[in-house]
Amino acid sequence: MNEQALEQLKSWIAASKRMVFFGGAGVSTESGIPDFRSEDGLYHTQYDYPPETIISHTFYVKKPEIFFRFYRNRMLFPDARPNIVHRKLAEWEKEGRLQAVVTQNIDGLHQAAGSRNVFELHGSVLRNTCQKCHEKYDLRTFLTLGDIPTCPVCGGRVKPDVVLYEEGLDPFTVQGAVEAIRSADLLMVAGTSLVVYPAAAYLDEFQGKHLVLINKTATPRDNIADLVLHEKLGDVFSRL
Repeated sequence: MNEQALEQLKSWIAASKRMVFFGGAGVSTESGIPDFRSEDGLYHTQYDYPPETIISHTFYVKKPEIFFRFYRNRMLFPDARPNIVHRKLAEWEKEGRLQAVVTQNIDGLHQAAGSRNVFELHGSVLRNTCQKCHEKYDLRTFLTLGDIPTCPVCGGRVKPDVVLYEEGLDPFTVQGAVEAIRSADLLMVAGTSLVVYPAAAYLDEFQGKHLVLINKTATPRDNIADLVLHEKLGDVFSRL
């Protein structure tokens, strides 16, 4: 690990008063949740349809049996627990160092670790809504509602509150995330390949002092960062 870069990061964190963390799938890999594009990631699994197709709105509507089978088998990890990254971020928020977490993840682990101000750009598997009567269900109940989850109140289909391909992001969540990034003095971007838009474009809203990128592999935005660490997040955060 680049010790000089690590010490620089420590000093910036210590001096920061409005830090914001922007994270992707790599934040949760050490909790046993696979990411998308690595060798063992979601996009390298073998199915009759590409994952991008299965987790699209069109596929959800037309082939719900396959959609929900894939969703349960590959996207739900109810036994996952927060790791060092989630716990450290919650600690910084409690100390008043961190003002917000912006996440592309849908696992709810930031909140499980204790973070309060979390903007979930792609929704959460912990929330599920009947498309007919709008009754709400938590994950534990959702898993009891059948192969194609059916609302016991009205018989409608219950959809996870996650953003599928072809669906737009929640405008209030986006507004909150962008405002947090704009007001940050330190933006730490971690565990994301920065190839998913519009989320990756939110980096352009940052107007603060220091932009830090932490990811195992290079990203298209490394060249605009003030500091880059190509390391495992757990290794970095255990040193912070």
